[in-house]
Amino acid sequence: MSRSILEFLRHIHTMQGKFKIWIKVTLIFLVFWNAGLLQAQNDTYLKELEYLKNSALSPDKYIFEKFANADIILLGEDHGIKQNLEFVANLIPGLYQQGVYNIGMEFGALEMQSKLDSLLSAPRYDEKLAREMMYFYNAGWAYQEYIDVYKVAWQFNKTLTPNDKPFRILNISYHYDWSKFTGGQRTPDMMKGIFPKGTPDKFRAEIVESEVMEKNQKILLLVGMPHAFTTYRFCHPDFLRDNFIDCDLDWLGQRLLRKYPGRVLHILIHRPLDNYPNKSPYLISPAKGAIESVMQLNANKATGFDLGNSPFGKLPDDSRYSLGYENFSIGQIADGYIFLAPFSKLEGCTIIDDFFEGKSWEEIKKDVPDPDWRGGVNDLSTFKKQIADMVNIRQRYADVIKN
Repeated sequence: MSRSILEFLRHIHTMQGKFKIWIKVTLIFLVFWNAGLLQAQNDTYLKELEYLKNSALSPDKYIFEKFANADIILLGEDHGIKQNLEFVANLIPGLYQQGVYNIGMEFGALEMQSKLDSLLSAPRYDEKLAREMMYFYNAGWAYQEYIDVYKVAWQFNKTLTPNDKPFRILNISYHYDWSKFTGGQRTPDMMKGIFPKGTPDKFRAEIVESEVMEKNQKILLLVGMPHAFTTYRFCHPDFLRDNFIDCDLDWLGQRLLRKYPGRVLHILIHRPLDNYPNKSPYLISPAKGAIESVMQLNANKATGFDLGNSPFGKLPDDSRYSLGYENFSIGQIADGYIFLAPFSKLEGCTIIDDFFEGKSWEEIKKDVPDPDWRGGVNDLSTFKKQIADMVNIRQRYADVIKN
């Protein structure tokens, strides 16, 4: 072998050795750099982590504890999340032990209440009836876990004696007549035709009052987050106001709090929040991602904790809900918080495959709720796709899921 070739091979060998050393040094640097980032993150959230260690409870115990001083707890959810419904259903035995005999469901029509009461005390559970009752309220709500709450309540009632008070699922909405929607501008006359028994949250507040509060009982309400607002006022741009802002006063939680001050709480279930108007992406993580970060440091343990009087409540938030406020914090939205899982682990509800069994599209079409929201559905396949997209959480939460 020539001398030049030998020197070339020695050079390659030397370079390989140096490359291996460089790789090792780089890996060591990355390990210490990541460790430094993690330590810095830990240092950033020391108060929140210490609070979780000393004051937070499991989600169920947190709810039970709050009922010691509250008669109405509104759980504000983002609809279609499987864990939310399973959590609520599993609360039933513990609620009963705490003297709470009612769960109120936004998705359910009062016209079906007598049938629902009969179902929960029947010798045998009627799944078909449960689906029919849900369809009657909302023809697009083909999600199994919502009616599974009925089944869990039925199973629990089977453990009671005839002299025991049965657990009740209360339908707090009614059947809206969307056939009266004619398109175009929504006039008062048109809306009165759609909502003949009054605005949804006014009706719901009256039902809670007559069916629960006047009977000296307590209730857990599962509703969409805005309906659960109590002290928080949701604001909208309004060029006629001096500060160009007008804020709501008549959500369900606000109505109930005015009627029963000191006895109503809003507890928010972990969910993304709408971004500030005209900003992208559409959804953002609450408290600028701080809650997800703290929970990751806490091994994503399911937990319930206060917002108002805790370090979490002071975390700044720049979501849609900060519109109209200065120095807005997450604690202004709700009194408490339930964390069940990070966004990456949340699952969509199960679609009921035969929800429309025996019904033609012409029958279904007249029951499709809110045509503007549904985008003018013209066939069953499009309607089913919308129903499926609603619970495609990886797609719906794509902006906030950390891979």
